[in-house]
Amino acid sequence: MPETKAQPQPHAVASVSMHDLLAACAAAKAVSTPPRPPVPEPRPAAGQHREAA
Repeated sequence: MPETKAQPQPHAVASVSMHDLLAACAAAKAVSTPPRPPVPEPRPAAGQHREAA
């Protein structure tokens, strides 16, 4: 029986562009980051209060 060399199998090279990689990372961060709490409204200064009746 003659020996035969195994033919190398072609394999696909997976590549992702840097633009797509950065966009995917930004999307993942946006989805996994909780929303910021609301900013409290500033209280009026003491000189702006009206006197009670």
